[in-house]
Amino acid sequence: MNKHLTFLSALAIAAGLNLNAQNANRLTVQTNKIGAEIQPTMYGHFFEDINFGADGGLYAELVKNRSFEFPQNLMGWDTFGNVTLQDDGPFERNPHYVRLAAPGHPHKRTGIENEGFFGIGIKSGEPYRFTVWARGENQKIRVELIDNASMGETQVITAKDLNINSKEWKKYQVVLTPNVTFAKAHLRIFLDSPGTVDLEHVSLFPVNTWKNRENGLRKDLVQALADTKPGVFRFPGGCIVEGTDIDDRYQWKNSVGPVENRPLNSNRWEYTFPHRFYPDYFQSYGMGFFELFLLAEDLGAEPLPVVNCGLACQYQNNSPEAHVKVEDLGSYIQNALDLIEFANGDTNTKWGKLRADMGHPDPFNLKFIGVGNEQWGPEYPERLKPFVEAIRKAYPGIKIIGSSGPNSEGKDFDYLWPEMKKLKVDLVDEHFYRPEDWFLKSGSRYDNYDRKGPKVFAGEYACHGRGKKWNHFHASLLEAAFLTGVERNADVVHMATYAPLLAHVEGWQWRPDLIWFDNLRSVRTCSWYVQSIYGHNAGSNVVPLTMDKKPVSGQESQNGLFASAVWDEPTQSYIVKVVNTSDKAQQLNVEFAGMKKSFQLTDGKCITLHCDNPDAENTLDEPDRIVPKETSIGIEGNTLDTQIGPMTFAVYKFVKSKK
Repeated sequence: MNKHLTFLSALAIAAGLNLNAQNANRLTVQTNKIGAEIQPTMYGHFFEDINFGADGGLYAELVKNRSFEFPQNLMGWDTFGNVTLQDDGPFERNPHYVRLAAPGHPHKRTGIENEGFFGIGIKSGEPYRFTVWARGENQKIRVELIDNASMGETQVITAKDLNINSKEWKKYQVVLTPNVTFAKAHLRIFLDSPGTVDLEHVSLFPVNTWKNRENGLRKDLVQALADTKPGVFRFPGGCIVEGTDIDDRYQWKNSVGPVENRPLNSNRWEYTFPHRFYPDYFQSYGMGFFELFLLAEDLGAEPLPVVNCGLACQYQNNSPEAHVKVEDLGSYIQNALDLIEFANGDTNTKWGKLRADMGHPDPFNLKFIGVGNEQWGPEYPERLKPFVEAIRKAYPGIKIIGSSGPNSEGKDFDYLWPEMKKLKVDLVDEHFYRPEDWFLKSGSRYDNYDRKGPKVFAGEYACHGRGKKWNHFHASLLEAAFLTGVERNADVVHMATYAPLLAHVEGWQWRPDLIWFDNLRSVRTCSWYVQSIYGHNAGSNVVPLTMDKKPVSGQESQNGLFASAVWDEPTQSYIVKVVNTSDKAQQLNVEFAGMKKSFQLTDGKCITLHCDNPDAENTLDEPDRIVPKETSIGIEGNTLDTQIGPMTFAVYKFVKSKK
């Protein structure tokens, strides 16, 4: 090779490198300034029974209207032959049951058939536990899982006989194991003997629920929650805490005790949107407060229950008569106190004993309680005040969460924050479902918040693309960008939860959502991956990260970059998160300043979440279309020179070790 050309090439390469260095975005991480502690509750989940998130979703019950208590008592059921509805059953709060009697001819049949939630999803080789409360002397029923539209010789997928042998009510069970996978099965029950049999609380669960619990949860959905490493779990809502009418509110005391005697409740998401109308959407309370506390414990997350403050949904009620008067709040306040006793009380207390009787003698160690959901106006703080006073007196260690209303700014927000400070709540729940430009402009949202006031719970947020209300990649990228500002301000923001959490593809009222599912499958969206990356790289403390001595929050001249840095004590690592929201690759020069000469950075890792198509999303058919990629990365001295691609979320992690 010509030596002269080689020399010129080397000069050109050196000049290019120098040009890149000059054009690089220079970020400085001040390693010797360990800042605010990042709360273990920083990233977590908010659960509400919307989009069939509970019955038909997380709650693994496969039978719809199992106790015949829907307002139209046989909704979800087809009946044939001699079937009558009765109302003097064994469970006081669920009195209805069906009586199957002889059809009147030896060639006719009597029975019932349940359609499930958009069908009943079954998997080949998996066992399903059928249970029923029944009475009848020397009677027999045949229990079948069927494919109504089968082109085979039979509709029956699997079936078993069950003998009913007592004139008193008794619980029976049988296990069915299909040999096919099918998303749209039905459950059919025939009377298969002369005489009469009564059936109540007809139930079908996978045996393989989360932790194999009988009244259990759907395994893949709980695993998706657990895999983000959540630190807090808020429940049960959301607007269902309020109710369209005050009597429709979620009442936690109805959701505990024997599952067969938990009364049905209305669900406001049945009818809230006429263009997404589901007249068969109710709350069975099968997954009640005990199960939700247990789930939080399983997830390793702090439980955060929310109680009604005496206000029905203010969106749906303009009249003061819809709400509970302040002087009549006594039972509502007592409900909140009793809830704390249920979670934490000794087993010799009324509600602590119930918790123990349900199988959990140890307390759930509740630390937080929310009072009211998305309330606004003076009617909220005047009702919140007596709750705060009563809870502080009885349980001074419990942290109370108030609300800043339904909007991220504006009249109601500006009114409520000072009111929350006056009442000295511990955290204020902020909600923001906002478009792309809001997220791009909000990287510095918390930089100037009052450091001495209540802390922030970013309790419901999601990027809603204009004309694109789905879980496309670009929306998740902007959520990742926004979270750098949340992380940087960990002394102010103590919790953040995306919302809504779950959605059935055939039964949703609201989108985007974190996890989508059908009867057999689930998909983790791009937003889920953002939550997971933050959850697994939360760190212990904030570390200052600047560009030209300014926070990197998408400001002018920052080339669409957002960034934050943390120190993680358990792994002795520095973790830098950078989001490039621009459509151009950006050169990064990241200096880890202030490190002692006896230490070095090693074991570098880079996690990236990227997609060339900003409108692309993960789907049930393509669940892994957009997933993070992890590679090893080197570092020269204490300076990282690298490039972040366009529209990319990147995490750089280095271990601090002695030379």
